[in-house]
Amino acid sequence: MTTPEWLKPGIYGTLLGAAFVGIVGFSWGGWMTGGGAEEMANKMAQEEVIAALVPVCLEMYRTDNERIAKLATIREASSFKRRDAVMEAGWATMPGSNGPNRDLAKACIEGLDLDES
Repeated sequence: MTTPEWLKPGIYGTLLGAAFVGIVGFSWGGWMTGGGAEEMANKMAQEEVIAALVPVCLEMYRTDNERIAKLATIREASSFKRRDAVMEAGWATMPGSNGPNRDLAKACIEGLDLDES
């Protein structure tokens, strides 16, 4: 099929315009693929679940009979080892789970007042 000469600039303009709109939309327009949206939604859901579980972790701390010794161990640990110390204390293990949650342990550290004497 032959395309009339007067139609070629319109076809080229349409193709370039579509490419430009796609590039601008995905770069600056906030568009995203379904996979990117799902990844963002999963991350947000994980963060919200952890935030909702922090009070449970703090309650486990408050009701632990050995909390003074465990808290001393956590305070003595270097800042990057505190998460592991909270996990070992058992405060980041939710009832019904197989093991401690690293993200919950990190969030729980922020809820514990480690600076008090």
